Amino acid sequence: MMPATGDKRPHPGGHGDAVKRAKPSGDPVAAAKAAAKAKAEEIRARLAATQSQSNGASPSPRQPGTPVATPAPASAPASSSAKLDAMKAKMAALQARSKINSKIEASAAASPEPARPVPASDTRRPDLGAAVDRRAPTKPKASAPPPAEEKKNPYFDPKPVPGVKQRVSRGLLFNSRGKYLEQASKLRAQNRLEEIKKTLALQARRAGLDENSERGFLVQPPPDVEWWDEGLLDEKTYDCLEDASKVKIDGDDSIITIYVQHPALSKAPQDKRYIEVKPMFLTAKEQSKLRRMRRAEDLKEHQAKIRLGLEPPPPPKVKRGNMMRVMGEQAIADPTAVEMLVESQIAQRHEDHVKANEERKLSKDQRHAKLEANQQKDAAKALFMACFRIGTLAYGKHRYQIDQNAKQLALTGITIFNPKMCLVIVEGGIHSITRYKKLMLQRINWQENALPTPIQAEKQATEPSWLRSVTETGDVKDHSHNTCVLVFEGELKQRNFKFWGSKMCETDGEARQVLSRSKMDSMWALALAKGSE
Repeated sequence: MMPATGDKRPHPGGHGDAVKRAKPSGDPVAAAKAAAKAKAEEIRARLAATQSQSNGASPSPRQPGTPVATPAPASAPASSSAKLDAMKAKMAALQARSKINSKIEASAAASPEPARPVPASDTRRPDLGAAVDRRAPTKPKASAPPPAEEKKNPYFDPKPVPGVKQRVSRGLLFNSRGKYLEQASKLRAQNRLEEIKKTLALQARRAGLDENSERGFLVQPPPDVEWWDEGLLDEKTYDCLEDASKVKIDGDDSIITIYVQHPALSKAPQDKRYIEVKPMFLTAKEQSKLRRMRRAEDLKEHQAKIRLGLEPPPPPKVKRGNMMRVMGEQAIADPTAVEMLVESQIAQRHEDHVKANEERKLSKDQRHAKLEANQQKDAAKALFMACFRIGTLAYGKHRYQIDQNAKQLALTGITIFNPKMCLVIVEGGIHSITRYKKLMLQRINWQENALPTPIQAEKQATEPSWLRSVTETGDVKDHSHNTCVLVFEGELKQRNFKFWGSKMCETDGEARQVLSRSKMDSMWALALAKGSE
């Protein structure tokens, strides 16, 4: 409430009913305590006055040990002076706290002993709000109970678990001097030993296999038991046929039952090569008659669409012969302009015709894709093989023709170069094999030979002398005796070579070993026999 008009505001020096503020003494701690005590008395007095003025409100219970404060009269001057005194007390308490903290820090820095903390009651900020704090006083936190002694766990067994390795810290392990040098020397010795073994094996193969010229004609002995009889016999031989207990025919464990097994039907190999019968060819008169009839029907359909308005009428087709009849008076008035117009239309029609033909042509990639698809279809019907024996392939042009044509015809196989002879084996479809046979037996001139080009001379420098087209003196070799002979031709069940390649073999043993990987070593013996005839 504001003070009355006639009343004077009390002097802040303490004239009035408000509690006088203690003057600050020389000791800042005592001054702070006095200010806090004065503020507490003021709050108690204000709280008692507020409770007495409230309607039906019961006074709050007094805390034990707290003196009962006499309620001060509710006057405007007293409240104003109380507020002013409270503000001054707050400022004095803050100044005193800052001074105390600075002294504590200085003493802590000067002496090694830790500074004694200021009690919380001394440094507590007084509550200067006008409203009464109705919240319940905070309860002091209960001290943590002392840790109880650990109880023994009846389910814990300190004994080690069997089968589980105990972790033991490993110590530092230092490599001894020369450990890795010894390992490197062992690896080098092992590599040298392997190289020696390879060299000895190559020498033994060259020395021993060259004499075995009949190896390709040897027939493998029959097995002790055929695969279809293995399930009917207890032993892996036919000697147990006389013992009925070792033959599984009538017993319960026999694979022969009353049920009939019908295997899945598969097409015969010759059915793949079945050639579809094409329709009968027409004569020239019949073809022209069909063409006239087809064009007449198309013309009638086009005219009907023009009558119905579905298509615009085409411009008149003017030629040199009907120029005067079609153009009429315009041709008589300006024949030169009409003639130029007709010539331009004729040139335009010719250009459109050529452009349409070019658009119908396949591109280079499309032609290659179509050719590859046809070669795959041809090989899917049936596979054929052809083997050729050639005296020498010293001329580089012949080697290039053999290699490039085999790749273009999608053939697989190998070319064997040898001082005695050269062997070419190709596999593929019937169409590709037929074209390759014409190349080898008709198109290539095997007696041809010439000096190598500079690029060929560089390549031949690393080749042996028997594979060069010139002699050591630089003269061209005589290839008049060189021929190509078809050694074998037949049908295959599956391909024996995955790719097309070549191999240089200086001895017969190496050639047989290379061909034996694809089970074609018999072709070398057959080619040798063909050359001795």
